[in-house]
Parts: sequence; C-alpha cells; structure tokens
Amino acid sequence: MTDLAPRQSDVKTDSGTTVDGSRPASSGRRRRWHVVSLHALVTNYALVGVWAVMAAFYAVVAPAFWTVPIAQSIFSSQSVLLTLGIASLCTFVVGEFDLSFAAVMGLSTTTVLVLSGLHDVNLALACLIAILISVCCGLLNAFFVVFLEVPSLVVTLGFASLFLGLAQFIAKSSIVSIQNPDFSKFALHPFLGLPVSFYYTLLLAAAFAYVIAWTPLGRHMVFTGANREVARLAGINVNRIRAGAYVAGALVAGLAGVLLVATVGGFDPTSAPTFLLPALAAVFLGTAVVQPGKFNAMGTVIAIYFLATGIIGLQLLGYTGWVQDAFYGAGLVLAVTIATVVRSRARR
Repeated sequence: MTDLAPRQSDVKTDSGTTVDGSRPASSGRRRRWHVVSLHALVTNYALVGVWAVMAAFYAVVAPAFWTVPIAQSIFSSQSVLLTLGIASLCTFVVGEFDLSFAAVMGLSTTTVLVLSGLHDVNLALACLIAILISVCCGLLNAFFVVFLEVPSLVVTLGFASLFLGLAQFIAKSSIVSIQNPDFSKFALHPFLGLPVSFYYTLLLAAAFAYVIAWTPLGRHMVFTGANREVARLAGINVNRIRAGAYVAGALVAGLAGVLLVATVGGFDPTSAPTFLLPALAAVFLGTAVVQPGKFNAMGTVIAIYFLATGIIGLQLLGYTGWVQDAFYGAGLVLAVTIATVVRSRARR
C-alpha cells in the first residue's frame, strides 16, 4: 500500500524551512537568482555608477556644475555626435570598420550650405541632394570593401581623405554658412528644457536598438558580425548585409550633416575629422554598458553623455583647450581596453 503521508523534509514551517531544518531547493535557486541578477546589474551598468560619482565630484569641487544651464549644456550639445555614433554602429555591428563617416558628414554639411547659401537652391532640395551624395559615398565603400575585398581600414581611411578634399573643393576652402531661422527651429526649438534635436537622436538610437534586438534584419546583422562564415552557411546573404551596413552608415552620417546645418548654420570643412575620435570613443565605451562586450545603441547613448560630463566638468575646473582632445583620446584607449577584456571573458 502506498504511503500517502508527507515526508518530514517536505513539510515547511512558517520560517520557510522544513521540519528537519533544511531549506527547499527552490529557496537556494531564488538566492542564486538574486545573486546573479545583482552581479548582472553591477556588470551591465557600472559605467552609470561611475558617471554618478564623477558628477557628484564635480558638484563638490565646482558648485556651478550642479546647475540647470550646465545640465542643459551636457544634454543639448551632443546630438550630432550621437547621430554619428549610430552611423558607425551600422558597420561595427556587422563586423566591419569605417573611418569615413565623419568625412561623409562633413561633405553632407558642406553640400547643403553651398547649394543653399551660395547657389540659392531650395533648402529641402539641398538636404535631399546631400543625403543622396552620402548614400553614394556608402556605395563606394561597399563596392571596394565587400565586392573587391580591399581591407576596410585602407578603403575607408582613403575615402575619408577624398571626401574631406571634395568638401573643401566645393566650399572653395572657406567657411560657409546660411541664415534660416525656420530651419534652425527644426533642431533648436525647445521642448521640456532641451532642443528637439535631443529627442530626435534618442528616437534614432531607440529605433536602431529595436531593429538589432527584435527584427530578422537585426539578427542577421549580429550573426554576420559574430561569425561571417557560419552566417553564410546558415543561408544569410552576408555580402548584402555588409554592403547595406556601409550604405546605412553613410545615410545616417548624411543626416548628421543636415542636423549640424540646422544646429549651427555654418561649417568649416576642415573640421570634419574632429568628430571622428569622439564618436569612436563613445561607441567603444558603450560596449562596457547595457550589453557588455557588444556594440549597442543604448550603451553609446550613455557613453556620449558620460564623456560630455567629464569634459564640461574639467572645463569648469579651468582646464580648457587641450582637455577635449586629451579626454577623448584617453577615453578611446580605455574604451577599447575594456571592450577587449569584456569580450575575452565572455568567450571564456
């Protein structure tokens, strides 16, 4: 006859232990789950904690840091840089490398200003032409890298110099500008204390994150970046994904150029390379947060404003001029180091 009486070890007391003093296995699993969750939270968002500590330090040593204008300066001045970061992510996610996106932005900006300011072309049409030229730049990169199989570092670095030269040629090596208050409102109109360009770029980053995480295209991009040969054997058109990434990156860089025109109204074509290092530093530093070891849009957003906070804080302490280049350079080295360490640990 089967004994239907419960075992002593199955009977729980009010304290959660069984009669014989032991705890059920589910209790241990819950404890382990909480430990793992806490570890994941600390690992994934450690940079946010460092950001908070850095802001608190600046608030103590420079009380002016803890004011609304400084906060507005941090969050309102990085829209173009964040857009460039998303442009570079398009290629990094698929395992490609692009050093020309800042030059593409510079060519796009110069095209809009020259067509509209010097040749009286309709501003909307000038923006459209600039974006189409940017797409052509992406197609050039894709043709040489994907179809001719020339190393991406060589191709994109060479084209970056070519696009910079073209921008200087069409601008006749001078600073070009336009005055269009209506177009400026497209980027600078205030909303909740910040210009609308801030919200544009956040939406762009969120859209990119959604595509990567929740769409077949995004999964194919990540799969291609992880292992190109395995992705090809799985039936993914790897070359199409790679070429599309270069075109998409150039398109977003062209949009960054249009946004820059709306934001500042003028541009020196020779200054385009100054956007390259900050964008790369933010993208690589972004691999240390949200999804450690992976290029991700939300990590790039956090890294952009982390770096901006550090630079503005140092400027308030009296370190000006050289501090921006030094901070971004050190940030890039640190970011690549962190990304390398995190990826090696993930593989192990």
